[in-house]
Amino acid sequence: MTDGDSEALYQLMVELFSATNREQALAELSRRRDQNPDLGVALWNAYGVMTILYQEIIAIYPLLNPPALTMPVSNRVCNSLALLQLVATHEQTRMQLLKANVPQLLYPFLSTTSKAKQYDNLRLTSLGVIGALVKYDSHEVISFFVATEFLPLCLKIMDIGSELCKVVATFIFQKIILDDGGFHYVTSHPKRLHTVLVILNNVVNQMVAMPSGRLLKSVTKCLIRLADNQKAKEEMREGMSEHLRDSTFAHVLAEDVSYRRLIYQLLVKLA
Repeated sequence: MTDGDSEALYQLMVELFSATNREQALAELSRRRDQNPDLGVALWNAYGVMTILYQEIIAIYPLLNPPALTMPVSNRVCNSLALLQLVATHEQTRMQLLKANVPQLLYPFLSTTSKAKQYDNLRLTSLGVIGALVKYDSHEVISFFVATEFLPLCLKIMDIGSELCKVVATFIFQKIILDDGGFHYVTSHPKRLHTVLVILNNVVNQMVAMPSGRLLKSVTKCLIRLADNQKAKEEMREGMSEHLRDSTFAHVLAEDVSYRRLIYQLLVKLA
């Protein structure tokens, strides 16, 4: 990256302070976010920039219920969220973002149920920020999401979200239960465990009409992990979707060696 490119990025950050130029600056910074690996750190440390991003997010809360969000407004806040994801991804700023409770600003977006594209984009981009935080297998990160009641939002999106939202939400859920604290939270309460297993079954059953190899693998990994708990294993033996045992997803098995291994591992665990 040249000095000129760096200067252009910093000039765009300055333009965020102008109400007239902010929307274009957000879009351009989002478009260029892969040009500088340290842009997340620069955003975090630049005076007032994070406050502007928070303001952009909070400003659309009144448009969530009743649904009144337009596509241009959704695109604008998604650009802010994409920049937030840079901060969530960088090792120098990830934990600071978490300790400032910033992810909770996104929970109202995850609570929306409108299937309109502008709301789906909002949910997907918000999940991207959270996915960036959980992918590094930090117990402190997982504990934050367990303590702040993120799981019900995650499970709802796994159940009724679009395919892409389901994929990201299921990945996040998988990361949460891979952590011992997250696993204990899900499996220690019978009703909570039952709800999780029902939703995972729902996700599988919904894929009969429109299969997704990525989603199928994520769900199977979740079931393999949950089978480490005896109560979960017993319930799965009785009530796991038959579509994982029969030939419903034979074409996925035929095309994907890694999935064949996963489904074999799951069935052996339940035997």
